[in-house]
Amino acid sequence: MRYLVDTQILLWAGQEPERLSAAARALLASEQNTLFFSAATLWEVAIKAASKRGDFEIDPEEFHRELLANGYIELPVTSTQALVLKDLGERHKDPFDRMLLAQAIHEGLTLATADRILGRYEGPVVRV
Repeated sequence: MRYLVDTQILLWAGQEPERLSAAARALLASEQNTLFFSAATLWEVAIKAASKRGDFEIDPEEFHRELLANGYIELPVTSTQALVLKDLGERHKDPFDRMLLAQAIHEGLTLATADRILGRYEGPVVRV
């Protein structure tokens, strides 16, 4: 399967793997899966890193290098993906999570998420 992995799962996998569910660990470890990360994830991480929050200490450049080194495929954000946002409704307020869902829909990927609100969307979403 082809999965777009959400930001939280990617962060947990790199920094706190014990927080991942068994389903998430299996999804990430399976050689049968092709794993993608969104440029929107790097955008979100860079914004949080720049805010100098004490609870968020990650180097966006290193995070990016590690994702690529671990075989993830980068998915750019495009205007045609953004147009899908108009059809999502207002169930989820986080603009980054909404963009990930729009990308998954547009690109024919399944969004792998730990977010319970995103997990309630119909469509290509699996909550792990």
